[in-house]
Amino acid sequence: MSLVLQSLLPYPNSCQGTSPHQQGWDTKMEKLSYGGIDVSKDRLDVVVLPEGWFFSVSNDTAGWTELVARLRPLAVCAIGLEPSGGYERGIIRALLAARLSVRRINPNKLRQFARARGVLAKNDRLDARLMAEYVAIMPTRAVQRDDAVDRLAEVVTMRRQLCDEHVTVENQTAHLEDAMLRRLSKRRLVRLEADIRLLDKRLAEMVATNAAFAQPYELLTSMPGVGPVLAFTLIALLPELGKMSRKQIAALVGLAPYDFDSGKLRGHRSIYGGRMPIRNVLYMAALSASRYNPALKTFSNRLAHANKKSKVIIVAVMRKMITTLNAMLRDNAAWQPQSN
Repeated sequence: MSLVLQSLLPYPNSCQGTSPHQQGWDTKMEKLSYGGIDVSKDRLDVVVLPEGWFFSVSNDTAGWTELVARLRPLAVCAIGLEPSGGYERGIIRALLAARLSVRRINPNKLRQFARARGVLAKNDRLDARLMAEYVAIMPTRAVQRDDAVDRLAEVVTMRRQLCDEHVTVENQTAHLEDAMLRRLSKRRLVRLEADIRLLDKRLAEMVATNAAFAQPYELLTSMPGVGPVLAFTLIALLPELGKMSRKQIAALVGLAPYDFDSGKLRGHRSIYGGRMPIRNVLYMAALSASRYNPALKTFSNRLAHANKKSKVIIVAVMRKMITTLNAMLRDNAAWQPQSN
C-alpha cells in the first residue's frame, strides 16, 4: 500500500500544526515527511512517509539516540504516537529535545481513522503507518512539554487513584462479616486517608513554590465552589485553560452539547468525549457551587424553574463554571459575582 500523502493535503507543501519556521526547518524544502511510532515496553516501531521507510529501535536511551539520528536529515513535519501507559515519555522527551514536532493521537480516533480507510488488521508496523498517515491528513496539536506541570499532573493522578481505591475499599468493608477482615480493611482505609492527606500537602507546596502555578491557583479559588482539589486538577491536567475560546474549552473538557438530528428527527443533545478526570472533579464542585455560589445558584434555580432535568442542570452549571474560569484566567481577573 503506497500513498502519496502530499496530494491529500489542501496545500502540498504544508502540514497541519506547527509550521516549518517554528520547527527550524528550511522552508524552501519541498518534500515533507511524516512519522508514526508504535510504542511498546521494549521497542519502537517507526514508519516514515511518503518514503515508506520502516525500522525498529529499542525503547531506551540508545534507541532514542539512534531514532533522532535517523530522523534529523529528513524534513519531518510531524511525528505521531499513542499514549502507552508511560512508556512513551522517554521518546517524547528525546524528540522534543531534538526540536522535532510530536503529536499525541487519541487511540479511539486512530481506530476510527483505520476503519474509515478500510484497515481492519492490527499490528505494530501497521499502527505506526496509520499514525504517520493520521498526522499527515488530520489536524493535530503539537505536544508542549513542561517538567513542572508533568510533575504536578503525576501527583494529581496518584491522588485520584488513591481516592478511587479508598471508595472501593470502603464499599467492600460495608459487606464484610469476618471481624479480622473488617479490621484489615479499616487499617487499609486509615493508611489511604493518610496518603491522600500527604499528597494534598505535597500539591499545596508545589503550587506555593511555583509562581506559574500560584497566580492561577489564586484566581481559580476566588470563585465560590472551586476548592484546592479542582484548582490543582485544572492547573495540572488542563494547561489550555485561559488560552481557548469558551466553546473550545467546553468541548475539550467534554461539556459541549452535540446535535443528534437527521431530516425531521430532532434528537436529544448530549455531551461526549473530553477529559474525564477533569469532568469528574468538576461535577462535585458544581454540586457545591449550585448551592453556595450565589450566581450559579440563581442560574441553577432558573433552569429548574424551566423544568430542566437535574442532570441537564448540573452539566449546564459545570459548563458555566469552566467557561467562566477560562475567562478569568484569560483576563487575569478574580471572580466578580456581579458580572456573572
